[in-house]
Parts: sequence; structure tokens; C-alpha cells
Amino acid sequence: MNHLPTEEEPDAGPAETGRLREALAAAAYGITPSRAPLADVERRGRTIRRRRRTTVLGAGCGLLLVPLAFVVVHGTDDAADRTTRPAATVSASPTPTPTPTASQRPPAPTPRVVAPGERVTAAPGFVLWLTEEGKHWTTPDMPELPQFRSVVDGNIDRSTPGVSMQSHGDGSREYLSGLYYGGAGTASVVEVGTTAGVVRGHLLELPGSPGWGVWYAVTDAVRRDDDDPFASMPTVTVRDTEGRVHAELGRP
Repeated sequence: MNHLPTEEEPDAGPAETGRLREALAAAAYGITPSRAPLADVERRGRTIRRRRRTTVLGAGCGLLLVPLAFVVVHGTDDAADRTTRPAATVSASPTPTPTPTASQRPPAPTPRVVAPGERVTAAPGFVLWLTEEGKHWTTPDMPELPQFRSVVDGNIDRSTPGVSMQSHGDGSREYLSGLYYGGAGTASVVEVGTTAGVVRGHLLELPGSPGWGVWYAVTDAVRRDDDDPFASMPTVTVRDTEGRVHAELGRP
């Protein structure tokens, strides 16, 4: 049967509290704590570190084995596949060279335009100049004695295409020159046909398109044919910028 106090029990006094503390202290001193398992802790730490290193090495070996596995698998192909094949090259289709159009072609040459009286040296002693009256020139054998061919004395018909020629030779060279006139279009080149072949000469004109000009060329000595003197006579063809005959002098 429970004891039911009828009145409040008095609190323990200071003496009782002191005895209780002494009893607890004595009990605590009587308990001997177990020794800390330091050796076990160290062994467990080493084991964990070894496992981590093993894991890292295993992952690295796995990465190294991937290309090796690829090589082994590739090695199972037949002999033809084991042959090293050159890398395929992709060559671009050759770009076709565009055909030059008329606007892309270089312009055809035109006569050299000279001022009235301007001297042009074709060879030592062979000098030409133009005036409004006609053609003037000297030759190596007579450099001090100019010669002249008029374009205003009525000896040529400037309304009809034509070419004249004057020739002077010294046994090794032939100095050829003359007038051209009356041709349609713009004169461009002159071709002099000799017994040695065709020689490209030069053209001179005064400013303002006067309708006539002077051609000249220096060639090897012309081989003469005493039986047919006309057979060795040079031919002269002046062509325009389109390659058509502008004026010409042929053999009789």
C-alpha cells in the first residue's frame, strides 16, 4: 500500500548532499576506462587508403585497356582489312578556265603617235620623222642627207587603201619604210614578208587621225633574184585592230 504523506517531507540537508556527492565520486573512481583502440584505427585507415588507390589504379587501367581492346578487335579482321589504307582525299573538281571574252582580251596595239618633227631612231643612222606634208627619213649610208615623200603632192590617192615602200640596203641589213593610207578602221600592225620570212614592223602617225601614217622595219639583207627581180621584193600588209587588211602592197 502506497505511503501517502499527510504533510510535506522536509528537504535533505547539507550533510546528506555532501554524503551523496562523496558516494558518486567514489563510484566514478572505481570505474577503469578501457584503452582506446589506436592500433585498430590505424589499420582501418591503411585499409581504406589501399582500397582507394586500388580503385583509382583500376579506373586508369580500364582507360588504358580501351584502345588495346580496340586493337585486338580490329586485329580479328581478315588480311585485307589489316592492310593500312591511305586516307581518302577529297579533291575539288578542277575549276574550268574561263574563255576570255572580248572585253577581257588585251587591246590590240595601235600606231605610235608622234609630234610633227619628232625623231624616231629605228637603227643607227636610220631615223624617221613626220610632218603634215609627209614622211622624212635618213639612211645609214647618207645620214646627213634627209629624204622625203609627200602626202599632199597628189602622187597618192589617200581615199583608196594603199602602201608605198622605200628600201635601202648595206649588204647585211635592209632598211625598209613607206607610207600607208586610205584604209578603213584603225591600223594596228604591219607584216613585212621577205625571202627570209615575215617580219613585224612598226607604225607611226601624227595626232588627230590624219588618215595616213608611216611604217618601217629592219630586216636581214634581201636575197636578190637577177632573173626575176620582183620575186625578191618584200610584201607589206597593214592590219587593223580586228586583224583585217587595212592596206597592203603585194608583188606585181
